[in-house]
Amino acid sequence: MAGRNYCGPWRRTPGRLLGTGIIRFYQLTLSGFVGNTCRHAPTCSEYGYEAVARHGLWKGGWMALFRFMRCGPGGTHGFDPVPEKLDDDLSAFTPWRFWRVSRTR
Repeated sequence: MAGRNYCGPWRRTPGRLLGTGIIRFYQLTLSGFVGNTCRHAPTCSEYGYEAVARHGLWKGGWMALFRFMRCGPGGTHGFDPVPEKLDDDLSAFTPWRFWRVSRTR
C-alpha cells in the first residue's frame, strides 16, 4: 500500500530529514484540526514533503511556502505535482523565482 507522502528515492541529508520531519509532525498532529479543505491535489503538506525530499530544505521549503500561499481564497486549484527537475535559473540566492515553479497550468 502506498503511503500518503513521497515514497521515491531521496537523499537523507540532515536538512531534508528536518524539513520532512516537521511536515510529518504537522500531518500527524495539527492537520486533523485544520480540516480537509486543500484546493490542490496533492495536498499542501504532501506537496511540501515531496518538494523537500526531492529538492532539499531550502529550495523545497520555498516551493512549499509559495504553494501554501497560492492555496487561499482566489488562488489556484487543481492538480499541481512537484516537478522532478528544476530549471537551472533557480538559485538559493533568488528565492522569489520559486513562485512560478509549480503554478497550476
